[in-house]
Amino acid sequence: MQVREIIRVKGHALYTAAPQQSLASAIDVMAEFDVGSLVVMSDGGMVGMLTFREVLLALKAGKGSPDDLMVGDVMVRNPVTAFPEMEVDELRQLMIEKRSRYLPVLEGNTLLGVISFLDVAKAVLEERSLENKLLKNYIKNWPEEPQI
Repeated sequence: MQVREIIRVKGHALYTAAPQQSLASAIDVMAEFDVGSLVVMSDGGMVGMLTFREVLLALKAGKGSPDDLMVGDVMVRNPVTAFPEMEVDELRQLMIEKRSRYLPVLEGNTLLGVISFLDVAKAVLEERSLENKLLKNYIKNWPEEPQI
């Protein structure tokens, strides 16, 4: 299974923020839409990612209140990205190595979507479930040996 298939099933919905947006308003968007990440966009391109991890780290570090901080102050610049032809096993390995729960998927300079570790787990579970069902059906309908 490739990343392209997960994006196709998941959909291309993107939740974004701007670097100059207050962290408080970004937190509101994340809570309203129940998402753990926002793609940070500027001048039509991705400039970073904001996840709940960066929010918590900024608050813990006492960098200021969410009303005073800007998304650009706490976002991850140049985030790790995935590409549509990447195999799921390679994607999982990358997410684990880089400790990234959310990866933007780029095709050239075009942002196709964001894949979460949960999206990957769901896709793998569905794929395994289908394989299991097909194998059980195959075994159930195995032709009997002719009796002599």
